[in-house]
Amino acid sequence: MQLSEALAQIRAIPDFPSPGILFQDITPVLANPEALKVVINALSQCDGDAEIVAGVEARGFILGSALAMHRSSGFVPIRKKGKLPGEVFSQPYGLEYGNDVVEIHRDAFSSAQSVVLVDDVLATGGTLEASLRLIQQAGGVISSIVVLLEIPALGGRAKIAHSFPDIAIHALVST
Repeated sequence: MQLSEALAQIRAIPDFPSPGILFQDITPVLANPEALKVVINALSQCDGDAEIVAGVEARGFILGSALAMHRSSGFVPIRKKGKLPGEVFSQPYGLEYGNDVVEIHRDAFSSAQSVVLVDDVLATGGTLEASLRLIQQAGGVISSIVVLLEIPALGGRAKIAHSFPDIAIHALVST
């Protein structure tokens, strides 16, 4: 299977989770083992230097965990507020359709460990920007961001570049 065939399985769901939002559903890619393998192989080519993978709840967990296994590295979850035990750093952020808070364990990284941040979609950039701040607070050094899909019209890349101009952002596809 070619990467283009795997990515063609992403489906657009109108008016989810609220009216006016065009949700990009990656579950068909995840359900197809060949497509998932091709996507993980492609994501692994985006940043080969990072020592550890961090992923954003929830689909970033799936892609990030698979990427970490593929690379034989560890995985650090970035979760919604109240889901992690122990001491955490918290960061509020804005979404296309509301606000939320993400958290990371205070001891998530060893000193100056390089981190690749993984998520499914780069839309407005709020979740990824908040996650970058958490990684820094926890002592990680951000190597890059890798996402399956970017929606350029929502301006997330520019938002992240404003706060983190030296962080490379890799997307397998843009819609």
